[in-house]
This record gives sequence, C-alpha cells and structure tokens, in this order.
Amino acid sequence: MGRFDNLHEIERLDPERDHQRIMHLSFGYEFPWDSVRSLEIALYRTYCIPSISGLLDRTGEFYQHTQRRYDDTAILIAEMCEWGYEGGRGQEALARINWAHGHFKIGNDDFLYVLWTFISEPIRWMDTFCWRKLCPNERQGYYYFWREVGKRMGMRDIPPSLEAFTAWAAAYEREHFHFAETNQKIGSATRDLFASWFPRLTAPIVNYSIYALLDDDMLQAFGFPKPLPLTRPMIRAGLKLRGAFIRWLPPRRQPHFFTDNPNLTHPKGYEIDKLGPPKLVASEERAKAQADTPD
Repeated sequence: MGRFDNLHEIERLDPERDHQRIMHLSFGYEFPWDSVRSLEIALYRTYCIPSISGLLDRTGEFYQHTQRRYDDTAILIAEMCEWGYEGGRGQEALARINWAHGHFKIGNDDFLYVLWTFISEPIRWMDTFCWRKLCPNERQGYYYFWREVGKRMGMRDIPPSLEAFTAWAAAYEREHFHFAETNQKIGSATRDLFASWFPRLTAPIVNYSIYALLDDDMLQAFGFPKPLPLTRPMIRAGLKLRGAFIRWLPPRRQPHFFTDNPNLTHPKGYEIDKLGPPKLVASEERAKAQADTPD
C-alpha cells in the first residue's frame, strides 16, 4: 500500500455522492489524531457564542460531568464518521444526538454555526499542521457529509455550498462573537478538563498551549489572556514538525477513530443508546421501566 493510495482513492470519488467514504478515509486513515484535535477546536469555537455557552451553562452538565460530556460527544461524532449516518451504528449515533438535543430549545442559527465549525476547523487544522493539505474532494466531502447530517437533525436553510456557508458563518460571527461570562465559564471548564489529562504541575503549560491554539477573536470572547511570547510560534512549529515526520511514516493499514482509544468515562465499553446527559438518561430509563411494568 502506497503512502498516497488513500488520497488517490479520494480524488477519484464524487464528493457529493461519496462523502461518507471520503470522511471514513480522511478521518480514519489519513488524519486520525488531527481529526480529534480539530473537532476539539471546533467545539471550543462554538463556546464563543453567548447563546450557545448560555444554554450549556444552564444545563450544568459542563461542570458536573465534564469528562463524560466530552467523551459522549466525541463517541457519537466518531461513530458517524466511521460508519456513516444512514445505517447501523452511525444511524444509531445520529438518532442519539437528535434525542439529546430534542430536550432543549436551540435556535436554528446556533445549530448551523456548530455544523459549520465541524467543516471549517478540520479544514483549517489539516491545511496548517498535517502531513499533507486536504484535496478539493476532501473539502467538499466534509461539507456534504455535515450538510446531510444537518438535514437529518432538522436544520433549515443550510447554505447551498461550502463557499456560501463560509460567508454565512463570517457574518454570523461578526454579529454574535463577543465576550460573555458564560463563554468564560464553559471555556474554562473545558480548558481545565484538558489540563486534567496531564500531571498537575504542567497545568500552566497546558493552559498557555491551549491559548496558543485559539485565535485572538476567540481569546477575547473567552476573556482568556494572550499566549506568552513565542508560545504560539513554538506550538505551531511543533505541530508542523509532527506533520512533516508523519509524512515519512508508512501509511495506516487499519482505520483509527476516537472510539478506538481507551475511554475514561466508559473503560469497559458503552452502548450508544445509553450515552448522553446523565439526568436525561436516568429519566429515559425510568420511563422505560414504568412502561415495562405490568398494571
């Protein structure tokens, strides 16, 4: 298997018709580690919108079950990216996402903005840090994949192209991207979660590394300090060096998604239909138990 065989297959595919295959190859074989990092930045970007951070703040899930919320979200996204959204585990994951979101009143524009970050941040990350840049079919494949997911989540007025979606998101950010206390609270909880994965003494290093990966508009929206001098160029140089090194490694022969990593919340495995906010899961199980109880 050649280093560029997956790329050549992606280039032969139709990005609109074959976007599920493109997502599987791109995230699972070409950029498994980077896909997770890019989607972490994507979610971080959504917390810069006060209406989104405000809802997350009101639920309390970010403070009570931070690790579980991260793991469950990453699992459901990974299941769709690995298996697609039309059947099997991917379809089950999409249904679970719809079930969780159905308990809250979320504006269509907020839904659209989150959807856009899932397209834009991987494109930005891969082109900046990875062992190769994305090809046009990958960029378009990401758009078509998430567009179809958005349709199945009931989103309205999804822009008809990647270019139109990018223009819409730029206008949305100009209107809604600004500091709010809830932005800072949700952003800080997420930052502290990431820092908890490393020895406690390294927390300041982890924090400033996170700040270095966020752009200035995001830092302002969170009320975070700017990274220390040289931190941003050092972090970026390190990630680019990693990408250059990976370019010379043998190609991956088996896919690797977030679900293939050890999981802190579900070390013994998980069932998709039991993922989600614990309060909602408990309520659902009580309702099922009552329904199964004979009169």
